[in-house]
Amino acid sequence: MDALQQGVVTDVVRGVSAFLLTPMRAGEVDPSNVDLGSQSELDEATFVGLVERAVAANVDSIAVLGSTGSYMYLTAAERERVVQLAVQHAAGTPVLAGVGAISTSEVLHHVRVAEAAGASGLIVATVSYQRLNDDEVFGLFEEVTAGANVPVVVYDNPTTTGFTFSLNLYARVAALPGVASIKVPPPPAGLEAATAHISAIRERLPAHVTIGVSGDASAALGIAAGCDAWYSVIAGVLPRAAMQRAREAREAGFDPDRVVAAETTWASGALQSLLALFADYGSLRVATAVAEELGLIGEGSLPRPLHGLSAAGRDRVREALRVSGCLDSDLDLDRVAEAVS
Repeated sequence: MDALQQGVVTDVVRGVSAFLLTPMRAGEVDPSNVDLGSQSELDEATFVGLVERAVAANVDSIAVLGSTGSYMYLTAAERERVVQLAVQHAAGTPVLAGVGAISTSEVLHHVRVAEAAGASGLIVATVSYQRLNDDEVFGLFEEVTAGANVPVVVYDNPTTTGFTFSLNLYARVAALPGVASIKVPPPPAGLEAATAHISAIRERLPAHVTIGVSGDASAALGIAAGCDAWYSVIAGVLPRAAMQRAREAREAGFDPDRVVAAETTWASGALQSLLALFADYGSLRVATAVAEELGLIGEGSLPRPLHGLSAAGRDRVREALRVSGCLDSDLDLDRVAEAVS
């Protein structure tokens, strides 16, 4: 971690990070079988296909075992295998591995496993059953960074975890050796407000700690407002389209007219319906339905007890893909990227 302590930023925490699904293969439910892990298993070949698809699109990093990767529903062995497969097939693209868990001891176990598998960075979420306070969250990151040998991404996801970081807590955690990036929720609407918000965060961080925006609908705004990275769900299923959008947003810079244009392009046309579905159903279920409709993963790929979208929701996904021209069984990536542009 010496490089990070000296303020050297790595490419691991910049650019577009494609958050991948973890497709499962459903098994028969046997109520008499107490081995709950036997009800489903990791669909390794399909997962490898998602990794290779992201690599082909030249994403800046691949993130596995994030919320989109259903990490909290997987066994320790499944999580280990996911990281191993991702690193083996990433062709040198950095792999960020989620290590969130209920107890700190579990988190530290996942840290060791992910590093042994070759992960380039760790994603740490404030997972809990009891509501955590600021000192407990700080203590978690203090213990993780003390033992980690690769960069740590602070995963601020209040919608899922129920914990909200304050600006002061950002500053405390970011000062820990090894923290390299903070994944922040979508900024407030409008360029001025978004820029002020990101600037307020940046003022409290060491120079080497990057800021990554999450929430695909706000990606263009977040990047234009000064975020260094985009931690993206849609990049896991439509990676080339995501890379193009990121380039457009970076080119917009701080020019208000160009930012408005970038936001309008992002939220209109082919992607408009998909973004609306993210808001209505949540990104995990929509991304799963998109991947299933495109033939990237099999049906029923979410780990139990999760279920996919209802028939009505799937109809909306199917229509969004039809409008965008992405309902194509042979999945020519250039055609997909062109269709969603």
